[in-house]
Amino acid sequence: MRQDAGPALSLRHLLILLTAIGLLPLALLGAWTIHGAARYLEQEQERLMIGHARALSSAVDAELDSTVAALSGIAKSPALASGDLRAFHETARRLARPDWLGVILSDADGHPIFRTMAPYGAPPARTADPDSLRQAREQRRPVAGRVARGQGGRPAVPVRIPVNGPDGQPWVLTAALQPDRFLEVIARQEIPPDSVIGVLDGAGNMVARSRDQERTVAGAPSPSLAALMRASGPESVGATRALEGDTLVSAYTTSPRYGWVVAVGAPSAGFGVGLFQRYAVYLAGAALSLGLCFAIASWLSERIVRRIRGVQAGAEALGSGAGVRVAPSRIKEIRQMGQALEAAAARRAAHEEERSRLLASLEEALGAARHAAEAKDAFLAMLGHELRNPLSPILTSLDLMDLRAEPGSQRERAVMRRQVTHLRRLVDDLLDVSRIASGKLAIDPRPLNLADTVRHAAAARAGEPVSVEAPPAVWVAGDETRLGQVLGNLLSNAARFGSTDTRIVLAVADGQARITVSDNGAGMAPELLARVFEPFYQAPQPLARRTGGLGLGLAIVREIVTLHGGRVAAFSDGPGCGSCFEVMLPLGAAADASAPGVTLDVQQAQSILLVDDNEDAAGATALLLRELGHRVRVAHDAAEARALALVEPAAVAILDIGLPDMDGYALAGVLREDMGRADSAGPLRLVALTGYGQQADVARALAAGFDVHLTKPATLDALRRALAPPGG
Repeated sequence: MRQDAGPALSLRHLLILLTAIGLLPLALLGAWTIHGAARYLEQEQERLMIGHARALSSAVDAELDSTVAALSGIAKSPALASGDLRAFHETARRLARPDWLGVILSDADGHPIFRTMAPYGAPPARTADPDSLRQAREQRRPVAGRVARGQGGRPAVPVRIPVNGPDGQPWVLTAALQPDRFLEVIARQEIPPDSVIGVLDGAGNMVARSRDQERTVAGAPSPSLAALMRASGPESVGATRALEGDTLVSAYTTSPRYGWVVAVGAPSAGFGVGLFQRYAVYLAGAALSLGLCFAIASWLSERIVRRIRGVQAGAEALGSGAGVRVAPSRIKEIRQMGQALEAAAARRAAHEEERSRLLASLEEALGAARHAAEAKDAFLAMLGHELRNPLSPILTSLDLMDLRAEPGSQRERAVMRRQVTHLRRLVDDLLDVSRIASGKLAIDPRPLNLADTVRHAAAARAGEPVSVEAPPAVWVAGDETRLGQVLGNLLSNAARFGSTDTRIVLAVADGQARITVSDNGAGMAPELLARVFEPFYQAPQPLARRTGGLGLGLAIVREIVTLHGGRVAAFSDGPGCGSCFEVMLPLGAAADASAPGVTLDVQQAQSILLVDDNEDAAGATALLLRELGHRVRVAHDAAEARALALVEPAAVAILDIGLPDMDGYALAGVLREDMGRADSAGPLRLVALTGYGQQADVARALAAGFDVHLTKPATLDALRRALAPPGG
């Protein structure tokens, strides 16, 4: 039992007392008032600076207007209208203002006719600021150009007006105005010595500046002022840094008439100083009141915090699973929290015990499931290897008999080949469905003529009633082997269920390639249609199982089509009405016609080293290769293979992976090394021929240096492709 701490005090009462004596809201209000006043003062100072900049801009516009007016007066000379240019030269020279360097007359093509700075008829000089000359000529309005230094090194601003030549030609009259004229405008302003005023032309070059005029004229303003003008539009105020490094608050405005800019900068340290001096007494009083409030609040909060820390320690103990003990408190709410924590700790201990038991059983079950999955994968891989090894010599022997064209056993060979193909497909389906379940089924998409794949799949069903309707070419991005597997599974499905007329139609519809495989076989009931793509699901069959199969072919079809970004659907009007399967695949780009291929028709005889510990498989494969015209030597282990290769280097080595003394991966590296040291005719081509056919096995073989990976039993065409050199 816990010790009673006496009468409890409400935490709510303590908080009301703290709020009543707190001056924090008043302090915040005072701070907000000061902030608002400071901002108002800054805005007022900014407004005054903008007004000053506008007044200066008006004065600069007035100076430019007076120059334009003077030029207009000169342009009214009768000498210009009559075409007496020598007389007009004298008139312009005599009427030019003292602050002008001279007057320039340019023709309609922008070429100078004369300059009053030189005698009439003197060779023309280079035109300064041709852009403003073109602007005045094309827009037919007065233009104030860009400040620049002339040939004599003196800076000047071209002020141009359009005039009419003797025949109404669009000429331009220019006054080269000295920047010192604008410096006089600045000098008339009463500004503090630490402030800066600048006048910039329309291109952003300095025309006049209250500091260091000779050095800065025709130059660029400070980078910070240039950035402010780029970012803020025709008029703004912001923090800048002068060319001398001073920190300023600058206001600028842009003349809408000539595009010139006047900037006024004042030291940033002077902003808001008067306001803070005016409210210094208020700040001192607010600080004193705030300090008193903090002292009282600290005393009250310390008492509350001590109790809350006890509750916090109890909560931390609850989180770590330790025992919870909260010190008694006179505050009712804190006391109730302590009691709740202790009760929660008791419940948590009971739940933790139960959770530990459940976790232990769950981890045991997960471990068993993982071991079972690993054992299943290992079993399937070994099953595939062990089943493919005996199939390999059988299929090779059949290929050998076909090559010899023995007519007496043709029917028996066809039966054996169908059954071997059926058994191999069962093995492949078992391994593929394992890959699907683990998410390891992969494809290698490449440009593929789907029409060729359809025709090859139909041709492979020798002796079966299969017709094909397809255009010459329909290109997709697909894995030829996997899509051939899709078509093979669909055709096998039709054959198993009694089709006597199977039809494949390939067409392009709705921007996709559509393959339709229809048959007149047993058909499907609606309940079968709903589950036909599920793994291991089959229609009810009698004990004889006339149709055979594992119920995996259509599930694999759906997974392969999905990996290609397509979809597959099944249709049937019911039992006895046949079935229709529709495969939709995205269209792709055509393959490069210049890409090298492999020719299988004629192959040059090659020296082949065949290594396989299965003597039947090795003997049958060797006989088949010799029938194809190759020279074949056979070894049954790695040591014998190395010895044969050192005596007579081979062009091709066909290696089994599961050898008794060294696996095929290691043997491949040793043979390449031996051939490298030997004086061989060319590089050794390595072919893996193994019962291990999963994706990881293919990747491992290629990583070990094999050029080709073949899965037992390999077909005659597969062997021919493997022996053909790339591009051959």
